[in-house]
Parts: sequence; C-alpha cells; structure tokens
Amino acid sequence: MRAPADDAPRFEALFGRPSRVRVRAPGRVNLIGEHTDYNGGFVLPMAIPQQTEVELAPREDRKVRAFSANLGAAGKVDEYELGQEKRGRGWLDYVQGVTYVLREAGLTVGGFDLWLRSDVPLGSGLSSSAALEVALLRGLREAFGLTLDDVRIALLGQKVECDFVGAPVGVMDQMASSLAHGSAALFLDTRSLQFERVPLPAGVEPIVINSGVTHSHSGGDYRVRRAECERAAKLLGVEQLRDLPDQDLPRALALPEPLGRRVRHVLTENARVLATVQALRSGDLAALGPLLYASHASQRDDYEVSVPEIDLLVDLARSEPDVLGARLTGGGFGGSVVMLARTGSGAAAAARIATRYDKQATHRATVLVPQSTPAP
Repeated sequence: MRAPADDAPRFEALFGRPSRVRVRAPGRVNLIGEHTDYNGGFVLPMAIPQQTEVELAPREDRKVRAFSANLGAAGKVDEYELGQEKRGRGWLDYVQGVTYVLREAGLTVGGFDLWLRSDVPLGSGLSSSAALEVALLRGLREAFGLTLDDVRIALLGQKVECDFVGAPVGVMDQMASSLAHGSAALFLDTRSLQFERVPLPAGVEPIVINSGVTHSHSGGDYRVRRAECERAAKLLGVEQLRDLPDQDLPRALALPEPLGRRVRHVLTENARVLATVQALRSGDLAALGPLLYASHASQRDDYEVSVPEIDLLVDLARSEPDVLGARLTGGGFGGSVVMLARTGSGAAAAARIATRYDKQATHRATVLVPQSTPAP
C-alpha cells in the first residue's frame, strides 16, 4: 500500500453507515536480534509511532468488503466471500488471510465492512503487514466477541503470513505489534514466548531512518536464509540453531559455505540481545553502541542481508558524536536503520544523516523516529 491519502473517503461515505469498531496497532522497530526469531532465539523490538488504523462493522451475510485509504479517492472497495479466500490480490491477501486462519482455528466471524489506513511504510523493515494483521484481529475480536488474548492474536497473525500469504516469517513482528507499547523494548524469547518490557534508559532515544530501498519477506532472499539455517541445524544435529551451544561454533564453521557464517551470526546475535538487555537494565549507555555496530557487521558479512544504502546510513551514523550505535533493522535487503542517540539529540542527528545520505545515494531517506513536530 502507498502512503495514506488525504482525499480518501471515510467509512460512512463508503458503506452508508457508521463503523462499529475502531482499533489501531503499531509498526515495530527491532533494536537488536535479527533473523533469530525463526531460529528459536531472542529478539528486542519496540513499537513505533506509525500505526495501522482499522474501522469495521459486521454484516448480515458472509461477504467481506474492504477499502484501503492508502489508495486514495481512486481506490475501490474489494470484496470476497468468507470461505472463498484466494491468494493473489495484493494487500487484500492479508485481510483474506485473517479470516482464513480464524476459520482454520475454529473461530467464527461473519461478514463485515472494513476501512483501513496505515502510515507504516511498506517494505521498510518496520512490519507494516503485522500491524495490519494485529489491528484487524483486534477489530474482529471486539466486533464478534472472540476469545483471543494478545499472544494468540500474534500467533494468528504469524499464521496469516506463513500459511496464507506465503512468507515464512518468525513470530517477532506480530508479538511486537500486539504486545509492545510506549518507550519500552519487548525482550522476547521466541521459543517459550516469555516476554518482558524493558524501558529504555532516560539518557537514550531511538532513531529510525528508512533508506527508501524496499524489500519483501515473501521474496526469495529471505526464504534462502531461513532454508540455510534449517539445513545447518539438521547437519549439526539440533532442532533449531538456538539449541547449539556456543562452544560448538568451531564445528559449525566447518560446514559448507556459507552455512557456518549463517550459524555464527545467529549464535552471536543471540548473545548480543542478552548483552543489550543487560545494558538497558543497568543504564550502561557505553555498551550499547558497540553491540549495535557489531550486529550490523554480522548481518552485512556473515548473514549477507545488507545493501550499500543501508551500509551508508550506518557509516554516516558513526560520524555523529551523539549517536551511540546503528544497525540494519528488519529482514534486510533494504528497509530501515535503527540507531540509539543521546536523549534530545536524535532529531537533529537524524536530519543531518538523512541530508548527507540524500546527496550520496540514489534513494531518499525518510526520518520516521523521532517524528517531526509540525510548526505552530
């Protein structure tokens, strides 16, 4: 979906009646812990201000009519019948996927009219799809009285992508969209689903800059990385790479290329998540920067998911004295960079980095966090 359009009609103008339910769900940025979720490891995402907003009202029949305000006045209402969901309809696949997985889970919903709007940039590594899934599941929970807690909503959202859309994602994105809030990071064990909200220290604030290079989890590169991890785990005799002891890393490095380097990224990234959580709890700001930069280097060299534009943003961050550290965030092959800066300095540092990036890259950077404040 494109960015929200101001000329898009609202729910009542489209459907001739007021909506009954209005809910939201945020996008997320992952501070650290990349490509560890589908390996049973640790992640540390947090919510961002950008959100997906959903309005809906139940119908008397089994028809779903859906409209995206991101398409503007030129957009049209798409529709389908419950039980007749078919892939291949673009953004509507995420709506169809939600009703599909609810039916597969034995949860009954009727038809509904749906209006949605999102300012989470598509393909930015900030989980626009998870925000849509979680927002819609929240709306259907309220509209049809479904018995769903926030963790179940996240798991159903993951099934939308894996079982219907065809993107073999881990559970981090949906858990973050469903459970993260405020300025606290969500420390999540993706195997046990145990989580803890860890506040950022008062002296640090996040920066998120979109590189303008889009990516897709349903594309081939993401699938290749996941398949490589599964192959490495099988060769090493473990169910998931999470199960491999650190002392077995030399054995992993003896695997055929590039499997050993993929394993090294996962093992060292899990360790970096745990160290980052400890640094946040203790307020050790000096420890945070090296962890973020090491994570980026590992993604670039061992996991090979970075691109030159992302590397440029990270390099530009190094020249900013108030930026503690920076790294690629999200699945890679484009998307965004997350940075941690000293509190109060983030907006100015981000603006300088974006300006310099625009002069050196063929894409334009967008500062998403901190959000700019409109002039009075």
